[in-house]
Amino acid sequence: MRVLRTFFWAAVLAAGFIYITGGTRWDVGGVLRPVRNAGRMWSEPATAESAGFSTDEQNNIDIYKSARDATVFITSVVYTRSFFGVYPEKGTGTGFVISPEGEILTNNHVAGGGQQLTVTLSDKKVYKARVLGFDPRNDLALIKIDAGRKLPTIRLGDSGRLVVGQKVLAIGNPFQFEGTLTTGIVSSLDRTIETEENKLEGMIQTDAAINPGNSGGPLLDSHGSVIGINTAIYGAQGSIGIGFAMPISRAKAMLEEYQTRGKISRPWLGLVTVPVAGDLAEMLQLPASGGLLIQEVERGSPAETAGLRGPTRVVIVSNFRLGIGGDLITAGDGQPIQDKESLKRLMDKKHGGDMLELTVYRGGRSEKIRLKLGEAPQQF
Repeated sequence: MRVLRTFFWAAVLAAGFIYITGGTRWDVGGVLRPVRNAGRMWSEPATAESAGFSTDEQNNIDIYKSARDATVFITSVVYTRSFFGVYPEKGTGTGFVISPEGEILTNNHVAGGGQQLTVTLSDKKVYKARVLGFDPRNDLALIKIDAGRKLPTIRLGDSGRLVVGQKVLAIGNPFQFEGTLTTGIVSSLDRTIETEENKLEGMIQTDAAINPGNSGGPLLDSHGSVIGINTAIYGAQGSIGIGFAMPISRAKAMLEEYQTRGKISRPWLGLVTVPVAGDLAEMLQLPASGGLLIQEVERGSPAETAGLRGPTRVVIVSNFRLGIGGDLITAGDGQPIQDKESLKRLMDKKHGGDMLELTVYRGGRSEKIRLKLGEAPQQF
């Protein structure tokens, strides 16, 4: 019985072997392949696709390649006096080369206060820089290095034709990570922001990531032209998608003045004023629409030369001393002036040597006075 059972199982195994090898295609690799691939935890394309970029990606790459070498890292050292003595404070930012001879545009808050200024190029070579001029009203500065060779540059574009939604790219050194590229769009135009130093108007708003260290760097359009200078962010810690750039048109105006006059001037009027309007103005027998009441005319100033008049006496109004009897400035170049900000906006469009027409209320009637603005000394 045991012999027959053994013979039976031997016949079954032999028949199974003949069926498998004869009736199907025997593929040892097919049996073992699942075993060989058991360790692979990812999938990948049959052929590499890294060389095939989208049109937008290729545009980003091309712009970065063309602008990276002209974007520089700026370090400034300011000596600050405290109770414990004088100590150095180090600041960093970005700039970009606009001429082969080494002229560089950046923010005034990056370069304007630095007693020691150094520029690091993309090849890691470091040069001392000097300030050629600055425009604190627009937070702009022009500096220069002597590299002893022609440097790559970035061309300046047209910020007057920007539209909300168009693509922009920012290159800079955020948190000292040199040569960082971020992309975004123009989120809005003609923004006004308050900084610690002044109010900046007509700013470009963008969602391209701008962080500390990006200040002074280029904001580029899809053609690789500079349309703005990255200047400020909303929030103290870092980018939250709201950054601001100074339109390049402001820098062009500064550069044109430097090229034609060899310097960058700020206008000087030489007045101290206080705004008055409404009931206070009527109490002082001035127009209710108000204006700027002159409190002091600086000696030797354009205002003194033009004959503008200061107060003749002082009164106490709500516990404050107020000089009265002087001229009330109501307009400048035909535009109403009701507060110090409106006069500042008017002066921001002027340069030293420009003419200014002021309308003043004097002795119960209005009259126009034309004067030539002076030049304020530049102090770092």
